[in-house]
Amino acid sequence: MAQTGQNLVGKRVKEARAKVRLTQEELSERLAKLGVSIDRAGVAKIEAGIRSVLDFELVALAKALEVKVVWLLGIKE
Repeated sequence: MAQTGQNLVGKRVKEARAKVRLTQEELSERLAKLGVSIDRAGVAKIEAGIRSVLDFELVALAKALEVKVVWLLGIKE
């Protein structure tokens, strides 16, 4: 499931965001409420596989999108 670029979770972030019908800006706002600062452009870069994701950002993305971290990583349980 490797993508080009540095980030493996971008495709899953985009998929999860679409399922719950969140805009990139709305996801950014949810992350801010969790204490993680990723602006709309940052979310777009993550989804494009351009920007890498730190461990604490991964946890916050999972919470904001209401999915499991392992799902974002593409790991089958």
